[in-house]
Amino acid sequence: MTGPIRTRRFALAAAALTAIALLQPIHHATAADGATPMPSTAGHMSGHEHGQMQGVSDQGQQPMQGTMHQAGQDMMHHGMAMHGQTASGAPTMPGQDAFGAIQEVVRILEADPKTDWSKVNLEALRQHLIDMNEVTLKADAAAKPIDGGLEIAITGEGRTLAAIQRMIPAHAQEINGLNGWSTKTDPLPSGVRLTVTSNDAKEVAHIRGLGFIGILASGVHHQPHHLAMAKGEFPHAH
Repeated sequence: MTGPIRTRRFALAAAALTAIALLQPIHHATAADGATPMPSTAGHMSGHEHGQMQGVSDQGQQPMQGTMHQAGQDMMHHGMAMHGQTASGAPTMPGQDAFGAIQEVVRILEADPKTDWSKVNLEALRQHLIDMNEVTLKADAAAKPIDGGLEIAITGEGRTLAAIQRMIPAHAQEINGLNGWSTKTDPLPSGVRLTVTSNDAKEVAHIRGLGFIGILASGVHHQPHHLAMAKGEFPHAH
């Protein structure tokens, strides 16, 4: 076979392979829908050529199909993890935030061979988390801009009031100096007044933008505080 003829036959074979790859998804879709399938281009080739091209087509499709299948499996597993479910179908979410926080601390304590279980006080942590829930969800917070920052009257009744009186002054001490802020608290008949100010105009806008709950969530002391409390490393009247 001469060079030009061989080159032409190779080009025709390549074009036929491309046509098969393009038409095959349409053929499968129409057959599945009950419609008349598209005519196959492979019918115009000889039996020998069709066998060769089919072999090449199968070899090209099998790795691609395997890759697509694996990608689909990976996406499914990722989606399950995002929704708190493992590949085995077992849920991973604790179902309640305070429970999950305590569960995390328990795992840390159990993984640490230096944990002194005679000092561990998970009940103190539980009571503190109840306080956090009371202040976060049930306290009334009336904020007003003042010169240099924000003044917030945080009030409540019953357990909420007790939680405010325990948490707000302690939190104000922890964040005093954060971002250059100055914080102070004053008692109110039914709660605590929290004042947060700064000499930096940008921080004044920051403070006012955060508001009560943003200021309450500021700082990085919460998680270490919880772990230390659970270890019984310092007294805390929940």
